[in-house]
Amino acid sequence: MSSAELAKSIGRDLPYLRRYARALTGSQTAGDNYAAATLEAILSDRDVMEGRDPRVGLFRAFHAIWQSSGQPVADADGSSRSKRAQAHLAGLTPNSREALLLNSIEGMRYDQIAEIMQIEQSEAEDLVRIAMDEMGKSLRGKVMVIEDETIIAMDLKGIVQALGHEVTGIARTHSAAIQLASEIRPDLILADIQLADGSSGVDAVNELLGSLGEVPVIFITAFPERLLTGDRPEPAFLIAKPYTEDQVSSAVSQAMFFASTEGLEAS
Repeated sequence: MSSAELAKSIGRDLPYLRRYARALTGSQTAGDNYAAATLEAILSDRDVMEGRDPRVGLFRAFHAIWQSSGQPVADADGSSRSKRAQAHLAGLTPNSREALLLNSIEGMRYDQIAEIMQIEQSEAEDLVRIAMDEMGKSLRGKVMVIEDETIIAMDLKGIVQALGHEVTGIARTHSAAIQLASEIRPDLILADIQLADGSSGVDAVNELLGSLGEVPVIFITAFPERLLTGDRPEPAFLIAKPYTEDQVSSAVSQAMFFASTEGLEAS
């Protein structure tokens, strides 16, 4: 692959590596630092990409750095939030979260996951099953859904409830979202970016975060490129429509791990 072809390929896949890195770390800053370190590693040694599918090679290079760094999570600021996240994740089977995210959020096949993580395919399959089981038993909380399409909203509600969480309600507009959050404080927000009245789900979420403080958000949108811009703030969790049940379940479980445990119930 020529330098120009390599650059084009990396440019196409980099936003998704950044999405994956943010989901692993729970932080846009930390995730982007890992993505930047991955690019530096590739620039210094292009052999890491040779003979591989470019996307697999990019994620494999990331994982080499992730493994060697000890896999820190959340913001390395010593905050109580970071410590809680570390405590939660310490109880999970090693490498299970990585395999789950690669499979459910990034859509990687098990053979690709095995190559990225340098494990056997059977182990990759086992890790995904283990992660779904362990994370599904972690925390229970209140989830607010911001979605203007009734069928999608009800589907999301069903997925969230099946995980054991409470759905506080469904808001179809910016104003309805603000009103709903004022009545019941959510522990997690699931939001579309285009709402029924033409308003922006992003604007609604930003206003909510201004009043609610630190609440994890998962954006579910047909236009992921509008949020994978590199500007701040960016969501740590972003799912493209059409989504799968496993994608939503994985993202909700991951986000709950990085939520404040105040008000959440340990199962």
